[in-house]
Amino acid sequence: MSSNPKIRVLLVDDNDVLRSGLVVLIDTFDDLELVGEASTGVEAVEFCARVQPDIVLMDLKMPVMDGVTATKIITERFPSIQVIALTSFEEEPLFRSAKEAGVYSFLLKNVNIDTIANTIRSAYAKRNRTL
Repeated sequence: MSSNPKIRVLLVDDNDVLRSGLVVLIDTFDDLELVGEASTGVEAVEFCARVQPDIVLMDLKMPVMDGVTATKIITERFPSIQVIALTSFEEEPLFRSAKEAGVYSFLLKNVNIDTIANTIRSAYAKRNRTL
């Protein structure tokens, strides 16, 4: 058994198919552990309060509560949680708002899984340096 803890990841996206695909891909990495899924920003905030994952992969455009609003709440309430934004759109105003809300990094949804895993690891390393 490895002495290194797994990086605990919450996946937030309103697209069930995309979320299911990311679940399968995240499970292929031994150092990542999916601790939950949410389909709205409200669910993400509630989940973070209960489980406090290390990393949140956050869709930015969702109904009920968007990812920017959820990120702001999560980073204010739980400063040790790093949020990585997942988006299909390259919109500068959206990126700016998300960065101001506390997003660590941005990933386009069509990026390869190794890039997602490496971004998660980088965010986790930053999290550990700031604790």
